[in-house]
Amino acid sequence: MYEIPLFNLNYGEEEIEAVTETIRSKWISMGPKCMELETMFQDMLDVKYACALTNCTAALHLACYVLGIGEGDEVICPSLTFAATVNCIRYVGAVPVFCDVESFEQFGLDPVQIEHLITPRTKAIIPMHYAGFPCNMDEITQIAEKHHLYIIEDACHGPLSEYHGKKLGTIGDIGCFSFFSNKNISTGEGGMVVTNNEEIYNKIKLARSHGMTTMSFQRASGHATSYDIYSLGYNYRLDDIRASLACVQMKKLKNDLNRRRQVRAWYEERLNGIEGMTIPYQNHAEFVSNYIFPILLQHSNREKRETFRTMLQQRGIQTSVHYPAVHRFSIYQDLPVDLPRTEYITDNEVTLPMYAALEKEEVYYICDCVKEILSEL
Repeated sequence: MYEIPLFNLNYGEEEIEAVTETIRSKWISMGPKCMELETMFQDMLDVKYACALTNCTAALHLACYVLGIGEGDEVICPSLTFAATVNCIRYVGAVPVFCDVESFEQFGLDPVQIEHLITPRTKAIIPMHYAGFPCNMDEITQIAEKHHLYIIEDACHGPLSEYHGKKLGTIGDIGCFSFFSNKNISTGEGGMVVTNNEEIYNKIKLARSHGMTTMSFQRASGHATSYDIYSLGYNYRLDDIRASLACVQMKKLKNDLNRRRQVRAWYEERLNGIEGMTIPYQNHAEFVSNYIFPILLQHSNREKRETFRTMLQQRGIQTSVHYPAVHRFSIYQDLPVDLPRTEYITDNEVTLPMYAALEKEEVYYICDCVKEILSEL
């Protein structure tokens, strides 16, 4: 076991009680708890529509599906992301077009390269808000409007993160969120899609449950006795057990993120001026979720990065890498790429522990170990 793990689940008796209450209600599939969660999301993000789903992968897939993206279409996306961001494009038969990040300080899609990658076949852009920090959405939105492209925000890292006063996930046509076990809102599996477009919402709502016009809970409650199937759909329903966990997590979210903000401030204070590394998004002013805390080793390579991580492990500190570059996976190696910044980051990024329960002394210990190890490499 690590003395300081990468992530610490923010669970207590409230989550146990919520699950117990749901089980005692005798309704455990999609029902009233999912509806409650959707309402909470709408209120939190000040968005018109929210639709609970099995996970963020389902959200990304349905986003592509309901926007009519299909065979022969191209979608501009990052390679510095989890594979689901890209896989969803392949699910609908479209072609991922990989775009580099802006810089070693800003890991969001580079608007300049986005513009160069657009062809007559381009249908959409998927910006992924890395670590909860926003991409340059002003420029990306301008490009999308100029070329009549959809924007699907992968906001799985960024519940409550803000960009110029707007919540991430509400700026594009569709926003996608994750409730995976290590996310800011944690249910093990789960996700949410949000939009301000009623037509998009209605299509997603149909598609998440086989294209059925009514749900089981509506029929069991006497609000309907039959259903029709209007269109092809999937089984992407979230269950009420996980939704009950998410409702509790939502109530904890703001306090959790405020504490993470303090943890990041301790990191930035203690790591400031240390040679051999960069802190992406340093001194970022707007409110963000701080899903993870990445650092980037300078004048480095993959072997040096792994030695660095091993030396931290020996001191009881767990680390990770976010992320292996998607374009390097076997399934995507046939696609053309020009991603020098992404490739350097994916070889030299290290994710340090980040969670609300971290104490100042633990953060300082991690930072002191980082400084000591860098001086030895």
